[in-house]
Amino acid sequence: MTPVKDRLREKSAPLSCYLNLIPSAVATQAIAAAGADIVIIDQEHGPIGPESVHAMVAATAGTSCSPWVRVPLAQADHVKTALDAGAEGIVFPLVRTAQDAAECVALTRYPPKGKRGWGPFVAHARWGTPLFEHLAHRGDSTVCCLLMETVAAVENAEAICKVEGIDCMVIAPFDLSTELGVSGRMDAPQLREAVQHLEKTVLAAGIPLGGAAMTREQSLAMRARGYTLMAHHFDVLVLGQFVRESRSWLAGP
Repeated sequence: MTPVKDRLREKSAPLSCYLNLIPSAVATQAIAAAGADIVIIDQEHGPIGPESVHAMVAATAGTSCSPWVRVPLAQADHVKTALDAGAEGIVFPLVRTAQDAAECVALTRYPPKGKRGWGPFVAHARWGTPLFEHLAHRGDSTVCCLLMETVAAVENAEAICKVEGIDCMVIAPFDLSTELGVSGRMDAPQLREAVQHLEKTVLAAGIPLGGAAMTREQSLAMRARGYTLMAHHFDVLVLGQFVRESRSWLAGP
């Protein structure tokens, strides 16, 4: 199976991504088995502890779905726990500067390229590699994904894009719109301007670009603009949406 990092680089086809906030291996398995390219296990906004992370990562085995973890902070303990549970990618929130970006890259790379601690005692089993061959086989496969969701990130976008080792950058409009004072207003001029600047800068740097595409129309439009990764929805929101919709069936014709 082609590592997801290579699929991102090739940009030959868009990749589908879903956010998993429900702390359940069953939910993750359902998403992975349904054909998702990537599932992001969300420790930043979801009530998901380390034991659940391991079970959820393990639940993607036997599928082509790549398990990523959005950590709450760009700190070694969060990143190391997720990677040593078998995560193939780390999503870093609230990146603001090139220095932040360089730290994120270092946390996902083994020395001498970075400062990730060695200890894949659990991860090697997820990927089917002998323990002491895990670094050689999987050490360069970890995805470093940055969320561009702060005003500072918009202002420092050119410098951030020059940092070596970034595998993907995702424009996250919810936090960004909130920082801009237009929370949730996806059509606000200042948000549109910020997103357009980020799109232009990231694509010009040749870095795979991702974003929120929660409808078919958004997905097609973003693909046409050069996006590689489409974050389609949140599991908890899809569940609630279906319940609300199905309750309407009881109202009759």
